[in-house]
Amino acid sequence: MYRTTEDFISEWKYESEATLNVFKNISNEALNKKDNDNVRSIAVLAWHITITLSEMMNKAGLKVTGPAEHSKPPGTIAEIISAYEESAASVTAEVKKNWSDAVLEEKVPMYGEDWKKGVVLRILIGHQAHHRGQLTVLMRHAGLKVPGVYGPSKEEWAQWNMVAPD
Repeated sequence: MYRTTEDFISEWKYESEATLNVFKNISNEALNKKDNDNVRSIAVLAWHITITLSEMMNKAGLKVTGPAEHSKPPGTIAEIISAYEESAASVTAEVKKNWSDAVLEEKVPMYGEDWKKGVVLRILIGHQAHHRGQLTVLMRHAGLKVPGVYGPSKEEWAQWNMVAPD
């Protein structure tokens, strides 16, 4: 749980930039590839990450801009990136403008439970990281380059003339 908005905003900057870095390695050709009927396509998963920003934060009482909750993914990765950038910036602006450190202890109804606003912020980041991890697996299956997020990827180890640990 976040206890200060500045702690969230600092981590959100890193996390949203990491998500954009992952998205920027997705090609339009790979968006709808699926090698298994039991997984989402890259487009659906990237769009889910994107629409959740406004969906979750608006449920918590902010007015984050973003695509409609049940909208279908657009046809290009550029459109997904644009929508994500707008929503991610809106998250930052809305938290700065409307939430103080004191309100992070306040509870809001979220998905049938009551969560502290500081918990909402933590879950937003955790949710994104969870699905970003899934997305990188799908990207590997589609033959796309995967950037490192919390450490170097296999490709980044190779750029340093090092062998990635198995």
